[in-house]
Amino acid sequence: MMNAHILSIGNELLIGDTVNTNAAWLGRFLTEQGFYVEQVTILSDEEDAIRNAIRQSLSAAKLVISTGGLGPTHDDITKKVVADLFDSELVEDGDILQSIRERAERRGIVMTPARREQAMVPDSCEAMPNARGTAPGLWFDRGESVLVLLPGVPYEMRYLMEHGVKPRLSYRYPDREVYATRYLKTAGVAESTLSDEVIGDLKPWLGSGNGVAYLPSPAGVTIRISRSGRSAAEAEEQLEPLLQHIRTKASRFIYGEGRDATLEEVLGSLLRKKELSLAVAESCTGGLVSDALTDVPGSSDYFRGGVVAYDNAVKMSELGVRGRTLDKYGAVSKEAALEMARGVAERLGTDIGISTTGIAGPSGGTDEKPVGTVWTGYWIRGDHFALHSVFGDDRRLNKLRTTTLLLETVRRKLLGIDPIPYELTPFRP
Repeated sequence: MMNAHILSIGNELLIGDTVNTNAAWLGRFLTEQGFYVEQVTILSDEEDAIRNAIRQSLSAAKLVISTGGLGPTHDDITKKVVADLFDSELVEDGDILQSIRERAERRGIVMTPARREQAMVPDSCEAMPNARGTAPGLWFDRGESVLVLLPGVPYEMRYLMEHGVKPRLSYRYPDREVYATRYLKTAGVAESTLSDEVIGDLKPWLGSGNGVAYLPSPAGVTIRISRSGRSAAEAEEQLEPLLQHIRTKASRFIYGEGRDATLEEVLGSLLRKKELSLAVAESCTGGLVSDALTDVPGSSDYFRGGVVAYDNAVKMSELGVRGRTLDKYGAVSKEAALEMARGVAERLGTDIGISTTGIAGPSGGTDEKPVGTVWTGYWIRGDHFALHSVFGDDRRLNKLRTTTLLLETVRRKLLGIDPIPYELTPFRP
């Protein structure tokens, strides 16, 4: 595989004001295009640092992608540094200038000297028009290597990679291998269990160009399966036997396929298909479950509404939780979760009611109910049960994990899949 370097320029990246999402996106993109991303470097907005990094990367890699430093402000010096490095003059590109002028007119913005300056490009490069902003992408073919300068704004960078850089890569490197990559999304199973016990030893499938990686997150584990080939079609064909093997082994845990597949989308499609309605009663998740469900376009087909019942008085008045239940067992209990789930289903007239109540942390725990204790309740067409979990002491992670557990449990119940996520024991009234 041809190697590639990524240079991320900007003081804001070094001091942590901005997260370097560009490098992560570029790494995935370039890998799929058949490049081995050998190095990612974050640089300050300083002339020497930029010049030295570009010079070193061009001597070591076939492709160098740089992001940042192409804007109109005083600290955007990348273009000038590269022009200097290649003994180039900055010249006005008429097509780029026209596109900047038209963009300014559409938005009712004054065409300032700084905006006009964006049309000045080194005479040794090919400029790529930017339909998402004013700074063009710049393509430098140096014979042995290619340098590409891109804006640091993520949606501008991605547009230029897709519409400007990708076609040029196909022309410039026609013989490179390409990657076929597939993503299987799982939930309700730990990474080690999925790898060691569910899927098992994959050594017979690896070593011939196949690759498998397990990518854990609070929303579950993504299995990435990849293979290189002379063409996308060839790689896809050779990948299929391994893909089918993993599908078969882990079928009950896989809720979807594709890098961007989400549990809430899959559950939404299932609810729509079965013509079922759902309502949510939330305490410790504070509306996160409802937010996830309503992130899906068309969720009004099945989602009726939710109640964020943080205070016990709201649990009683809006969900019908009995005062004696709270007095005897407390808000964080099986009994409260059960009554919340049934109460929201009955009050909103839905087929399914689900609930969350717990100690999100980082404080508020006791010996009996430590931080991370969560009860989730379910009323699924009359099947009434609750699950008990103990997560960690990170408040945000606890909310995310509770949301995943809740949605995955409903998915499995509707499909008749066992076991319950994380091999939890259902508690019934």
